[in-house]
Amino acid sequence: MYNTIKEKLANGQQVIGGTIETPDPDIYRAMAGAGFDFLWIEMQHSPLTYQDVARMIWAGRDLPAVPFIRVPDATEGDIQKATDVGALGIIVPMVVEVEKIENAVRFAKYPPEGVRSLGGGQYGALYGREYRGTANDNIAVVAMIESPAGVENAEAIANVPGVDVVFTAATDLYSFSGHAQGEPEYEAMVTQIKNATLGAGRKLGGPVNWRERDGWSFFQAPPASALVGRGARDLLKEREAVAPVEGTER
Repeated sequence: MYNTIKEKLANGQQVIGGTIETPDPDIYRAMAGAGFDFLWIEMQHSPLTYQDVARMIWAGRDLPAVPFIRVPDATEGDIQKATDVGALGIIVPMVVEVEKIENAVRFAKYPPEGVRSLGGGQYGALYGREYRGTANDNIAVVAMIESPAGVENAEAIANVPGVDVVFTAATDLYSFSGHAQGEPEYEAMVTQIKNATLGAGRKLGGPVNWRERDGWSFFQAPPASALVGRGARDLLKEREAVAPVEGTER
């Protein structure tokens, strides 16, 4: 087992992923070494290419954060490329129909569990020559529920074999429903996802602000660009009299 996220979740730990939207390998390495458990590589809402992502994952191969990719869609081609470049987690957006996440699991797994093709990729150099025999146990699949229609199918989605995490997309749930966090209608949908997910023995995902909510264990943190702003504000508040030695910053 080399997917430490699956290990941590199985042990009841919380995991947090920093979001990557830029193709800069230096930014990727900075995020991968900053203390995040995994990196949420954003390919649904960014112009990142698989070539960009392959370079970044390779650049961070010696760092502890595990690469997860939110694919543009749950197509066979997208998931094949994502796993070939080294993703150990496939995050599937906009899950409404059960068939979508069923297909995503099949595309992410080698036979006999799935239909993933055995081709080229940098996965072998990342995870060893025995990758073919270990990949099915290490690939995690995350189903994102973003709409009331998805909420209605939450129980069936959570019970799909091979789904590890069901993620509540907080902002999109507001966008699709018109109800904000804290409103009874919104919280009823969140509770429905929670009960369905935990009832199926899966893990619950959501924004990092939900860390104190009971039952949640898989979180997405803001992107690197937002964290730069937060870091700058913290720096400007400091009153340390001793200047750091240049080149020693983490």
